[in-house]
Amino acid sequence: MIRFLRLRGPKFWPVFSFVQRNTSSAHLRRRSSLSSAALYAVEGEDYIGRSPVFDSYAYARAFQECIAEVDHVRGRAVHCHSLKHGGCLDLFCLNILLNMYAKFDIVDDACLLFAEMPERNMVSFVTLIQAYAKCGKLIEAVQLFHRLHREGHQLNQFVFTTVLKLFVVMELPELGRHVHACICRLGHESNAYVGAALLGTYSLCGYVDEARKVFDGIVEKDIVAWTGMISCYADNDCAEDALQLFSRMTISGLRPNNITLTSLIKASVSLSSLTLGKSIHGCSIKTCYELDRYVGGSLLDVYAKYGDIKDARAIFEAVPQNDVILWSFMIACYAQIDQNEEALVIFMRMMRVPVEPNEYSFSSVLQACANSRGLDMGRQVHGRVVKIGLDTEIFVANPLINLYAKCGNMDASMVIFSDLSNSNDVSWNTLIVGYMQLGFGEEALKLFSQMHVAQVPKSQVTYSSALQACVSIAAIEQARQVHSLIAKTTLSDDAVVSNSLIDTYAKCGSIKDAHKVFDVMKECDLISWNALICGYALHGLGTNALGLFKKMRDNKVEPNGVTFVGVLSACSNVGLVDQGLSYFNSMAEDYGIVPSMEHYTCMASLLGRSGRLNEAKEFIDRMTVKPSVMVWRALLGGCLIHKNIELGNLCAERILEMEPQDETTYVLMSNLYAAGKSWDHVALVRKSMRAKGVKKEPGRSWIEFHGEIHSFCMGDYSHPDTRAINAMLEWLHIKVNRAGYVPDVNVVLHDIDDDKKERIVWVHSERLALAFAVIRLPPGSPICIIKNLRFCQDCHAAFKVISKVIQRDITVRDINRFHHFEDGTCSCGDYW
Repeated sequence: MIRFLRLRGPKFWPVFSFVQRNTSSAHLRRRSSLSSAALYAVEGEDYIGRSPVFDSYAYARAFQECIAEVDHVRGRAVHCHSLKHGGCLDLFCLNILLNMYAKFDIVDDACLLFAEMPERNMVSFVTLIQAYAKCGKLIEAVQLFHRLHREGHQLNQFVFTTVLKLFVVMELPELGRHVHACICRLGHESNAYVGAALLGTYSLCGYVDEARKVFDGIVEKDIVAWTGMISCYADNDCAEDALQLFSRMTISGLRPNNITLTSLIKASVSLSSLTLGKSIHGCSIKTCYELDRYVGGSLLDVYAKYGDIKDARAIFEAVPQNDVILWSFMIACYAQIDQNEEALVIFMRMMRVPVEPNEYSFSSVLQACANSRGLDMGRQVHGRVVKIGLDTEIFVANPLINLYAKCGNMDASMVIFSDLSNSNDVSWNTLIVGYMQLGFGEEALKLFSQMHVAQVPKSQVTYSSALQACVSIAAIEQARQVHSLIAKTTLSDDAVVSNSLIDTYAKCGSIKDAHKVFDVMKECDLISWNALICGYALHGLGTNALGLFKKMRDNKVEPNGVTFVGVLSACSNVGLVDQGLSYFNSMAEDYGIVPSMEHYTCMASLLGRSGRLNEAKEFIDRMTVKPSVMVWRALLGGCLIHKNIELGNLCAERILEMEPQDETTYVLMSNLYAAGKSWDHVALVRKSMRAKGVKKEPGRSWIEFHGEIHSFCMGDYSHPDTRAINAMLEWLHIKVNRAGYVPDVNVVLHDIDDDKKERIVWVHSERLALAFAVIRLPPGSPICIIKNLRFCQDCHAAFKVISKVIQRDITVRDINRFHHFEDGTCSCGDYW
């Protein structure tokens, strides 16, 4: 007898057939007995009963039900039951069993079953090929396809669609052409299923014309075929063709599905048409796909790309909020437009829903924290990342490195970087940029050197950041080394890298090298012209800058605001007041450029330095926007040059109203009073500085020697070559005195006797750096010195004489500009 159990789960189809088949009662007994038998096997019960006749079809139905219920445990149990009872499953049932193991990713068992099958057909092969592809065993899948073909099994639409999808997964879609030839030979090219697979394959290869031929050859085009061709056009920048084909599809009477609409939205983005995007949005509403997650995600993308964050948010709120992709996308939208608070609000809502964030969610919210310098919130997100084990995921680790770098905690960034086993160029670049932006140029260059030794591929960002680090420490030799590395790569002709080189050479003192890079560029864009114009302005070569601006206009390159900052700076540095006023007026009249604060600052400097102080004051009073600290400080600098204490006081008042702790203003006013011998006022200013905790930045100069930066400060005797430097200073002092140098002790703004002033001025930091360069650099080699403050008038006079005495070219970059000394003259023409 058969013992019955009441089913506690889904019933299985019967798996045995009894001998008595001629009565309905026998049939009922059979069904009950078979269900119980199957259940005994699943539940681990002993089966006791009469010997039945094996029923392969019943087992097939049982396996299908296990697949439908996603229950591999019961499926294995039924398989075991069939083996225990010695029956031989037919090919139909074995293929279903093979499919069950494939569906449940039990590939090893699927392989064993396939190997033991007494016979196999096309379905057997296709099922195992799909299983291999699903688990990433792509080579085995291809080998199995070859075996299928070699053994002479039928090649039909199922085989072809499977192998075409396999090539796509393998990222070898170009192999689809060979399969296409076989398809045509066997007459399957008009089949809609095969055609749709070919469309997807050719789309990935970019073979749009071949895809269109396939599409035209399909006899009965269904929505999948139409959508495949529309997607092919949209994915390969043929947006207009996609829209025309969609029009034909609607005329044929077919309604778009979610994938069709997604492709059309992509086409609207390619055409930069928000209006078209909104039209497709309307179509999605009419076809009831507006709440579909694929359509909703694409609509979010189109609205976000055009800056319509309000409509993007409305779509997000309308679609079902159980998809982590949409949450991540919305967070990213806000982070990318610097609405960091909203990004964090969305992230917190996501956590409460709850939707578990993925690496993209964390990446975007960490970007928002970095943008807002929200270190506390960033640390909390970091804690959550560690808790769920994503801290070593590169897509999360890189934003973490960026977060701590932007918040000034490079030690934390380095710890995360050091723990990464799979760091990439983005990881390195983030650290290099972090050090560079925090002013640690030497550390950035050390890291760049380590990256080079580690043979990590370098990008535009890598080289541009390394060059910017060279600028921060004025390391022209290291900039040349970076340039030599660039010359060996495919980026040697890259516009972004070339523009960085122009800017670097100009700011490191070699405007000639900057122009050489400009001359060899295949195509100079606006940034290239701007970099060189601003470079010439920085070097005080106003005529060259203005000549380049004229050449730029002759080449039909439209200037922008940055161009005019360079042009006006060039006019200011050489005293071309009338030309500067003319260029300023032409900005709005000829080019429609609204003057920014930088342009107003240049004009205040131009008028102030030329002595037209009242005109500069009137110009500032006529400004349509409130003058910034920089504008008033530029005029204050002019007041210092021309010793106008009254107007200088007014400028200082305006500045200190906006920035009470502005150190530069106190120093300029102190110097202005000292220049007018008003020592009581000097004392009051210095007392006020002490009371408010304002400290003057000490003068410091740098020079590069053998890849190292040597720093000098007046009164600092810590340099190992101090004795040799002092001896060289004495020698230079004797030589320049004989050449007619007369010290200008008025630059020492202290109430002391002239002898002390003369001794003080001779040991300014730039002279210490110059003496070191004369000692260490080979005879005749050029000297380049960087100074953090304005070059003093006496040092300027002394350097002119020294350049003639030692017969060397000397370049000094102060806080405002470059001075090139050669044979007793300076490039500034003594106007600075």
